[in-house]
Amino acid sequence: MSFSIGGHLVAEELHRAGVRDLFTLCGGHIAPIYDGCLRSGIRMIDTRHEQAAAHAGDGYARLTRGPGVALVTAGPGVTDAVTGIANAFQAQSPLVVLGGAAEVRLAGRGALQEMEQLPMMRSITKWCATASDPRRLRELVQTAIRQAVGGVPGPVFLELPFDILMAQVDANELVVPPVLPPWPRTQAATEQVEQAAALLQAASKPVIFAGSQVYWDGAAAALDSLCAATHIPVVCNGMGRGVLPADHPQLLALARKKALRSTDLVLIIGTPLDFRVGFGASINPAAKIIQLDRDLTQLGKNRATDLALGGHVDLVLGQLQAALGGGAALRERFAPWLGELRAEEHKQLGQLAAHMHPGGRPINHYQLAAALAEALGAGPKGTGKIADDVILIGDGGDVVALASKVIPLARPGQWLDPGPLGCLGVGAPFALAAKALDPGNQKRVVVLSGDGSFGLNGFDFESCVRFGFKVTVVVGNDAAWGQIRGPQMMAFGAERAPATKLAPVRYDRVMEAFGGVGFHVEDHSQLLPTLRQAIEHPTAACVNVTIDPEFVVNSG
Repeated sequence: MSFSIGGHLVAEELHRAGVRDLFTLCGGHIAPIYDGCLRSGIRMIDTRHEQAAAHAGDGYARLTRGPGVALVTAGPGVTDAVTGIANAFQAQSPLVVLGGAAEVRLAGRGALQEMEQLPMMRSITKWCATASDPRRLRELVQTAIRQAVGGVPGPVFLELPFDILMAQVDANELVVPPVLPPWPRTQAATEQVEQAAALLQAASKPVIFAGSQVYWDGAAAALDSLCAATHIPVVCNGMGRGVLPADHPQLLALARKKALRSTDLVLIIGTPLDFRVGFGASINPAAKIIQLDRDLTQLGKNRATDLALGGHVDLVLGQLQAALGGGAALRERFAPWLGELRAEEHKQLGQLAAHMHPGGRPINHYQLAAALAEALGAGPKGTGKIADDVILIGDGGDVVALASKVIPLARPGQWLDPGPLGCLGVGAPFALAAKALDPGNQKRVVVLSGDGSFGLNGFDFESCVRFGFKVTVVVGNDAAWGQIRGPQMMAFGAERAPATKLAPVRYDRVMEAFGGVGFHVEDHSQLLPTLRQAIEHPTAACVNVTIDPEFVVNSG
């Protein structure tokens, strides 16, 4: 007769499911799982705040396209993780959160950190449950993983009371579920694909609007093939950024507004018609809409859809290309439209290039972004593309929004940002996730951060130092919550813009206090060489760049 305790069973099932890293912050309620992770060979990367643990699990899921795991203790440990879970929910990221809980036998008596955790989680998770029988722990862990990655992915929460984790389970009574099968990949109905092809063939100014699901479904090659066959212009959104390289002939980064305003048909792939596109109003009202989404509840939301498709993006795009047939006729017919948009792209780049022109001080947002791109292997003023080994994480307001216009990406999954919730504080946690997946410490992981967002989870750059993760954070420091201060000043005046100013903190010295290295830049002449030095430094580094607090207001 053999026995295991509940915490060991949780770790065993995680390991069997392929989990090799999890993100956590310690607490007595989850100690039995820690011991199980040591026994099973699961690395525990401990953060300085549970929000960071949840964000890191989310980032891990995005980079692997599989489950990411966060383990937090009861009560305030769970409540601290809420923001990270909500962010993963909006981004449809398969985050598995395991939360400690007070003992079942003490329920309702006021035990340490006892609270009702599931009601809080129901609105921001796909699935949540409490383990009440230690014999079913492995089954429940597998269920959590299945719920997170199946169908439309998203976060889940499994509550694990301390006495359930400490309970001894006889191996003869243990419920061990069968191994999960490979997930099925589905195609769209043939007749609907043929209708979509007919609509595209009838269009004269079609646009493909590629969103995050192109990345999640590994459909970059299928999208590239469809573009090569048809010459349909492409604009991207969310994690769709990077699915086509910056120098791809059909990709538009700066002509997106004109493309969507002037189009007569949009093929929307896996992105919601939310605030980022005016809830659909940014698209020509007369344009026909073909919408492909794995989340069927998004079809027709905020804007009437002429044709709705469901299925795995990779397969459906292959179906669509086969139905179109490709060939010179389509490419020739769409060539004038593509040429018109490429001219707009060139015009917009020229206007931005004027802002990127080297100057002295203060450094503006575009100058910072262009220098960073060049330090990462791109050409001057946003030309070319950054190197393949780079993972760039955007964590801020204006400094990130403007950088996204001029930093040219090379591949899928190269750009990470919070996603549609607009949650600041993902920088250090996403960097932890990226480096956890880089055992040789070879990839250049760079966080572009606002000074405001640095303050949310910046202490987890200490975690990067502690684990020996080579990470570079570049802080665009305007000593303000710039994205909020600018509109407040324009609406109410500078004297009526409270709660938006910050002190000009030397974040480079904060990194030095953590054990990393710091650099401070105020003059443009020092920007590029300093960025290069920091990025190539063998330890975690911070470049604190003083930027113009008035630039966005004055240039807008």
